[in-house]
Amino acid sequence: MNAMAGDTMSTAPRTDEQASAPHAADRHDLIRVHGARENNLKDVSIEIPKRRLTVFTGVSGSGKSSLVFDTIAAESQRLINETYSSFVQGFMPTLSRPEVDVLEGLTTAIIVDQQRLGADPRSTVGTATDANAMLRILFSRLGEPHIGPPSAYAFNVPSVRASGAITVERGSKKTEKATFERTGGMCPGCEGRGTVSDIDLTQLYDDTKSLAEGALTIPGYTAGGWNYRLYSESGFVDQDKPIRTYTKKELADFLHHEPVRMKIAGINMTYEGLIPRIQKSFLAKDKEGMQPHIRAFVERAVTFTTCPECDGTRLSEGARASKIERISIADACAMQISDLAAWVRGLDEPSVAPLLTALQLTLDSFVEIGLGYLSLDRPSGTLSGGEAQRVKMIRHLGSSLTDVTYVFDEPTIGLHPHDIQRMNDLLLQLRDKGNTVLVVEHKPEAIAIADHVVDLGPGAGTAGGTVCFEGTVDGLRAADTVTGRHLDDRAVVKESVRKPTGALKIRGASTHNLRDVDVDVPLGVLTVITGVAGSGKSSLVHGSIPAGEEVVSVDQGAIRGSRRSNPATYTGLLDPIRKAFAKANGVKPALFSANSEGACPTCNGAGVIYTDLGMMAGVSSTCEDCEGKRFQPSVLEYLLGGRDISEVLAMPVTEAAEFFASGEAHTPAAQRILARLADVGLGYLSLGQPLTTLSGGERQRLKLATHMADKGGVYVLDEPTTGLHLADVEQLLGLLDRLVDSGKSVIVVEHHQAVMAHADWIIDLGPGAGHDGGKIVFEGTPADLVAARSTLTGEHLAEYVGA
Repeated sequence: MNAMAGDTMSTAPRTDEQASAPHAADRHDLIRVHGARENNLKDVSIEIPKRRLTVFTGVSGSGKSSLVFDTIAAESQRLINETYSSFVQGFMPTLSRPEVDVLEGLTTAIIVDQQRLGADPRSTVGTATDANAMLRILFSRLGEPHIGPPSAYAFNVPSVRASGAITVERGSKKTEKATFERTGGMCPGCEGRGTVSDIDLTQLYDDTKSLAEGALTIPGYTAGGWNYRLYSESGFVDQDKPIRTYTKKELADFLHHEPVRMKIAGINMTYEGLIPRIQKSFLAKDKEGMQPHIRAFVERAVTFTTCPECDGTRLSEGARASKIERISIADACAMQISDLAAWVRGLDEPSVAPLLTALQLTLDSFVEIGLGYLSLDRPSGTLSGGEAQRVKMIRHLGSSLTDVTYVFDEPTIGLHPHDIQRMNDLLLQLRDKGNTVLVVEHKPEAIAIADHVVDLGPGAGTAGGTVCFEGTVDGLRAADTVTGRHLDDRAVVKESVRKPTGALKIRGASTHNLRDVDVDVPLGVLTVITGVAGSGKSSLVHGSIPAGEEVVSVDQGAIRGSRRSNPATYTGLLDPIRKAFAKANGVKPALFSANSEGACPTCNGAGVIYTDLGMMAGVSSTCEDCEGKRFQPSVLEYLLGGRDISEVLAMPVTEAAEFFASGEAHTPAAQRILARLADVGLGYLSLGQPLTTLSGGERQRLKLATHMADKGGVYVLDEPTTGLHLADVEQLLGLLDRLVDSGKSVIVVEHHQAVMAHADWIIDLGPGAGHDGGKIVFEGTPADLVAARSTLTGEHLAEYVGA
């Protein structure tokens, strides 16, 4: 590596002595971590080679994320943030220094995680990457008829016309203009959203009542509040008349009045009609990000239909009329990216050759990474965690930066075995550009390409946090660690499968790319739905099997909750625990809640104090009064089985299960919930860990544990092996078996071969992704799929089981 660096530095002749002595600057080839104690890490010290691909393995909860994300990446980002002005730091996330003695050799860290992309209604796959910007420039140069600059093709830019004295400065010249125009591509009808909303007035108010009687039924418009007084005390309408008796003018003033500044109840306020006000406050936001009660109101009161002016393309008439070879920018964005790449390749225009090359590279990256089935107009909020991570990766593939540390969190999530090889190639490309690539990963195919492996464990939670192995992949295979022992595990195809008790008939499914699919999903068995990413699995399951009383759907979506929420509050476990403490001590249960009477008054039960430093980045520090325990000292004097409430909330699930099993603390209700948490592989989670710190897979398994008590007969799971170590997959299969044996029907969307091999019935979609998919290419038992080898899934499963 040093020799290579030296070779590129100079072409001048050198003596042998000079050539053999590396430059002092080339000696920094390691990231050194000494004494890392973040979360469950136990004084970890390791050295990670730079400009190499290092994979971190270990069971869920062993400390991988604590070491990679919370220590190395967090400190790198914190140090970079400190180089910005205090004004800029005010807009950046707050990062405290991680618990570590020494960190040396850090480079700029770029985190490519599974956080969903911004769910703004105007954010698409095209705007989240450079693809849309390049297309706009292309159309502004080559589009016929020519309508204006790139902004004329942007659905986020409105057209503006202004008149009056406008001074335009160009160098030393100043010119006065009477009018000013900017051509934007935004459709004026839907303001670039592609949909228009129709509001059901009966959901906004009860027209038999007057405003004084509380006619408004909108969340946040309770009688007496400011939103309410804006209308009742404005003087535009008579607050004592029932709304149905309003004159035409009164109704127009009430519903559609233009914004006007006026004094209402002695305060300067802006009065505007109820409908434009609701459109601004509720409809300008993404539904997914709303609080549940607001979202329920929007779903009830508003119907979204495709904008009739732009036909859902979000673009103005001019932008849609300007074309290159009979294709408009709206057509280009609606194309499947693999088709768009082929179209761009066919354009031959020397005047924009560098632009075409850059656009071609970006589109080819989408196809390489297995996202060729997306289109550029796909809203970014609808992408799965794995898809979002791969879209972010495309941004970095074209980057000119080198000597950067890229940190990936399970990049193979949501990928079919067929696509994992492509992902591996891209990770190696990033490494070969001279970057350090750190990957947290469980899949053996991804671990196999590592230059260096760090295995953490040996267990999870308090039983983990130490380095069990450092070295090569072959060394890991030979090492006696949990990962080493399971690395070459191969599941065996089931010889005898269960018989279905019935069938869920799906007829004519055509959601997204499904092509009029007819399929019978067997009930009373374990059914696995497979296929490459984008083949239509989620469309089939979520579009045709609606979640209802009989169907329990468990996905990886974010759990709604603040940093005060934890597994104990989310699963309902805190209730029996509080009651047990209250009964044992003869006091009120509310004392044992950090969100109620027992909360430490200094930090209000948060355990930490957030200090806002104005323009500087805010700081969070452990509350000195309760030492992070979140409760008043007097509450901690009440004991149950010799432990106080803060000690119980600090316990991992497995320890808590033993604690509540017998003796004074014997609580059957708590036992049942804890047993379900252990069943789904969350035995290492502490009861009081904030939900905001859980990974996507942990969130899904927490939901599954909560839903296991439901009465539903059909369970639909979306990739439940996400984030699971090879050793834990066995436990998950046991859990799925128990669910089926108890009379439930389990339908799993999954790529993991061990789950496929364990299925009673497989439905394989494909043959490809996007418009190349959407068909059923196989139905039958895993043994038949392996024997036939007629699909991509069949080939990979046969290879996996060694058939």
